[in-house]
Amino acid sequence: MKFPDFIVTQLDWVANQARANSLWPMPFATACCGIELMATASSRYDIARFGSEAMRFSPRQCDLMLVAGRVVMKMIPVLQRIWLQMPEPKWCISMGACASSGGVFDTYAVVQGIDRFLPVDVYIPGCPPRPEQLIRSVLDLQEKVKATGTVNAREFALRTAYEGPAPLARQLAPEEMIVLPGDTNTATRLRD
Repeated sequence: MKFPDFIVTQLDWVANQARANSLWPMPFATACCGIELMATASSRYDIARFGSEAMRFSPRQCDLMLVAGRVVMKMIPVLQRIWLQMPEPKWCISMGACASSGGVFDTYAVVQGIDRFLPVDVYIPGCPPRPEQLIRSVLDLQEKVKATGTVNAREFALRTAYEGPAPLARQLAPEEMIVLPGDTNTATRLRD
């Protein structure tokens, strides 16, 4: 059965309203920003007013990832696996200076911004940011969700190229990928 175009437009509007007002966060809190994230769910700030109180720890039930606090290199594979397990459409909020830019931890072990590994929709500045800032970012994300998206995911069909973060390592040519210099076939220790 084919519907007229005006009904599909209205269905898109209804779906976007439902998505925007029922964001289910997947908290990935590692430091002091996590305390502020927990405070946002308390009765004083009550993030439930905006439909985001259902914090789930199963990525298959979430559509919003909240990365709060510093992320070290060892956590990146776990963070990316969780992100890939989340169903589309999904969004990401980078909470605090550490998640957004590495913060005061300018070391080899701390990721200098999670946007190198995940597509981030909203950045929250601060060290640590206040709960009001997280609520403001949820409201900003709701406006973004209301402005985009369709019921049958037509927006994903328009993608022609990869839109994720660019790889940091450049691809080496095959002749540059030599691990050992020299010819290992003539080495005396490798002979029988």
